Amino acid sequence: QVRLVESGGGSVQAGGSLRLSCAASVPTIRNYSMAWFRRAPGGKQREGVAGLGRDNTMFEVVEYADSVKGRFIVSRDKNILVLQLKSLTPDDTGMYYCAATVLYLRSHSLLEERHFDYWGQGVQVTVSS
Repeated sequence: QVRLVESGGGSVQAGGSLRLSCAASVPTIRNYSMAWFRRAPGGKQREGVAGLGRDNTMFEVVEYADSVKGRFIVSRDKNILVLQLKSLTPDDTGMYYCAATVLYLRSHSLLEERHFDYWGQGVQVTVSS
């Protein structure tokens, strides 16, 4: 069981930046595949934003949603998953969730929530125009 706690959300104006962190309750997330998802206001489903995958051969994959490519950067260090958000627009507004799984296959998309077993409570990001 892994507990995930997000932080760093807030309100910014369009064009601004934020840095989200996800702290895992394990010494390292090196052997986990991790991702960020978001749910827009009034939305029913979570949208995959960015993910870092690592399979049992230590093959690594980074995946971004088209809507955030060139603006968001995902990284990890020890037990922290980070999402740097830049050039934010009102469309980026939503609740952002961190997710993790120990089972990752290269055939899995890191932007599909069904592949993830552990979830954080979420952190709110609000971008005003």
